[in-house]
Amino acid sequence: MKPITRVMPDVCVLLAHTGQMRLDDPEFIAHPYPTFATMRAQAPLQWDDDLQMFIALSHASAGAVLRHRSLGRIWEDFLPAAAYPALNLIHRHALLEMEPPEHTRLRRLVASAFARGHVERLRPRVVAFAAELANAVADAGSDGSPVDLLPIYAEPLPIAVIGSLLGVPVSDWHLLRPWSNAIVKMYEYGRSPATEQAAESAASEFAAYLRELATARRRNRGDDLISDLLRVQDEDGSKITDDELVATGILLLNAGHEATVNVTGNGLSALLQRPEQLAAVQNGISDPAVIALASEELVRFDGPLQLFERTATVDTTIHGVEIGAGQKVAALLGAANHDPDVFDKPEVMNVLRDPNPHLGFGVGIHFCLGAPLARVEIQTSLSTLIDRFPHIALVDVPQHNPEFVIRGLEQLPVTI
Repeated sequence: MKPITRVMPDVCVLLAHTGQMRLDDPEFIAHPYPTFATMRAQAPLQWDDDLQMFIALSHASAGAVLRHRSLGRIWEDFLPAAAYPALNLIHRHALLEMEPPEHTRLRRLVASAFARGHVERLRPRVVAFAAELANAVADAGSDGSPVDLLPIYAEPLPIAVIGSLLGVPVSDWHLLRPWSNAIVKMYEYGRSPATEQAAESAASEFAAYLRELATARRRNRGDDLISDLLRVQDEDGSKITDDELVATGILLLNAGHEATVNVTGNGLSALLQRPEQLAAVQNGISDPAVIALASEELVRFDGPLQLFERTATVDTTIHGVEIGAGQKVAALLGAANHDPDVFDKPEVMNVLRDPNPHLGFGVGIHFCLGAPLARVEIQTSLSTLIDRFPHIALVDVPQHNPEFVIRGLEQLPVTI
């Protein structure tokens, strides 16, 4: 049992082992939110014996974990390090695994490159990509047969967007999804050796590919983000290193692609199971404000990322609980986004919910840099599909993948 040195009177006693959040239980993975509600009512910040870390379940405690400057992203190499050279390299140089001052410098460079109009440059392309994919859905379902929206619609859209953002040739877009899929499985608990080796191979291949792409862009600059990352420099004249460029490209794919696919999949599944909410979106399909609100609710209601780890750099007190230096603590985003102290009837989908201060894109210095582009994708994906297919319906309630941290569906079968 983890010793708790001090608990404020208004905080419930922490549990040595909740006995509730079972990552090996398919029922919990499929329906985690009732368990989160029970645990949150017991204490907003708890110790979990299985994960060997504190977990923040309330909106306030999760927000504090994400914002607190004594809690950082402290990268520790996958071990043995010799077995994971590519994975360790891309994480050592990744923005998400850095803290100031290194984080400040690299984020400023990446933000400066993003600020060169990439979201607006890509906006019409996102619309065109979504329309093209909707045509493919129409063709596949024209005879009334079921269509799995994940491989034909949800997955290709962010691949096309991220591929265009980075300047990856269309002929190579097919490489991106398998690389991303393999690498993000390293963020799950209880990984198999085969999963780890597949992730290392994917990281090595993707890193080598991006190095070649960067070499080509040095010779011939374009309007893509890789070219702009090579152009920008910090106020002291420093520029992005090759390793940082590679790590940034991989992070953009992994975070941008996986999140957007799973917001689309999880969100559409939930929406299509709620006729009154679907009708609200359909009635507001021509109103960008309605689509924007609905998209934020999709992120909140069944988000693509359930957990985000941080580590105490010094002895730190969060919500009256002392967390020792070196101890990990995680913001349980799925629980925070269903906190009844912040969201009215959080277990009910409300596509017109306003305000909606969900933590799906994070807060603090690690707030998602690609959030504006992700919102364009989610809104376009939702509005295009609902507008094009007014009679879209689920064939069956989809099943979630067995992973916990990255939450997504196995398939999304519909008729149109």
